[in-house]
Amino acid sequence: MSSRRVGVVSVLLVLALLPFGVGRYHLSILILTGLHAIMSTGFNLLVGYTGQLSFGHNAFVGLGAYSSAVLTTRLGWPPLLALLAGLGLSWIVALLVGVPTLRLRGHYLAMATAGIGVIGYVLFSELETITRGFIGIGNIPALSLGPWSVHSDRGYYYTIALLTFGGLWVCQRLVSSRVGRALAAVRDDEQAARASGIDPARYKLRVFVLSALYASLAGSLYAHWVAYVSPEPFGLDLAILLIVILFVGGIGTLWGPLVGALVVTVLGEVLRVSKGFNQLIFGVLLVVILVVAPRGVVGLGRAFRARRAPPG
Repeated sequence: MSSRRVGVVSVLLVLALLPFGVGRYHLSILILTGLHAIMSTGFNLLVGYTGQLSFGHNAFVGLGAYSSAVLTTRLGWPPLLALLAGLGLSWIVALLVGVPTLRLRGHYLAMATAGIGVIGYVLFSELETITRGFIGIGNIPALSLGPWSVHSDRGYYYTIALLTFGGLWVCQRLVSSRVGRALAAVRDDEQAARASGIDPARYKLRVFVLSALYASLAGSLYAHWVAYVSPEPFGLDLAILLIVILFVGGIGTLWGPLVGALVVTVLGEVLRVSKGFNQLIFGVLLVVILVVAPRGVVGLGRAFRARRAPPG
């Protein structure tokens, strides 16, 4: 067995046994890391591999969360069906907003998608007859499929870990395919891509929709795990957090979203003890990380391995 396979097997074994060696608080941090990784993996497809900056993905996370919350608590839908309905609704909304906004480029696209994020947050806050506003929706049932249900943090850890690596696998398969090469062409030079017979608008829209589905999935999982949703977690802070995760982990890399999610989530929890200075310290540490590793932690690791590799 090659050293790479041994490393992969060792990592999987550690991840499988990890819930038995940590407390509930630390397990919740790992679950939150997985949710951030799912969001960031889809976001990375859009930003890192297609070159389209978005500040509106918080709206799709919230859409998934509220779809699961409303459909299960108000209409009595099974959690899995509500999750799938959230994915369907996010798919429709992503198509509707993606067609006009993705015609824009650069900071115009960033501002337009930021508007989508703001609109989503306002709707979650003001549609009180549906979302109950800042009171929130509680008693959201646990994720279930027939007789099988997830009632413990350990169960959610394994479920979210499986979906996290499943999302990374889909990303890897996509970017290594003909579609991935087309996305790279669109990212590098749209005019050259169009001259090569690639339709940039079609590819950008497809990836935008796919990234929205990743976000919606994470939102639904969050709702069933916490059993409560309110508008606060789905503001523009979440959109900025996704960008930070990508830059810390390594934008446009396969493992960047997972590594960035782990670093940023754990760092945020550690700095809670600093109370009023946590945001200041968090910002300073992020600047240090980006100065030391401008291509992210994954990029730093690659550079280190390249230096140690024998010449020739």
